[in-house]
Amino acid sequence: MHGYEDLLESIHALLGGFGYDVLMSYKGTVPVDPALSAMTSCLQAVADCDLFLGLILPRYGSGLEAADGLSITHREAQRAIELNKPRWFLVHEHVAIARQLLAPSRDEAAKPHFRLKPGIAFGRTEILSDLRVLELYETAMRHDVPEVADRRGNWVQPFLREEDARLFATAQFRRHRDLLERHLPLLANPQVVRARLPRGKR
Repeated sequence: MHGYEDLLESIHALLGGFGYDVLMSYKGTVPVDPALSAMTSCLQAVADCDLFLGLILPRYGSGLEAADGLSITHREAQRAIELNKPRWFLVHEHVAIARQLLAPSRDEAAKPHFRLKPGIAFGRTEILSDLRVLELYETAMRHDVPEVADRRGNWVQPFLREEDARLFATAQFRRHRDLLERHLPLLANPQVVRARLPRGKR
């Protein structure tokens, strides 16, 4: 994503150094079927992955299917949650702060979308390019689950400096063998996966 190439490069190198086969569109490692759309190829990569690391950045991203559609990054996060993939998210601190600052101006009637009250216009800035970034952030935090105690896989780690993002990735993913031994047997058990899916998706 434009402006965050160094971060993506370092995360890719870090995870690769831990022994992971990293699927990242920026690096061209996502398997591409020429007969399919970029969106479909990226969502298939999410379905194929064992572990998912999502980055929520001030820029919303590309691949919008319509003017009011969702970006590829947004749909990837949704798919990882729908498939109950073991997942971790990093969110840029600007996004977390923007959500707090805009909260008083939020149109509560529009939830789960993040819209501003009538008469308040949103202006794109380097701090936040699109209000849908905040919707993605809340998706990762599992705000679709009403009770906080019932939310699972909802850890979203803020970072400002790239070193902090790398520190989080290192702390979570350096235990390559431990993570695979813990999570892969669960993914291979249909009954476990079915039991953890939200009702209506089983």
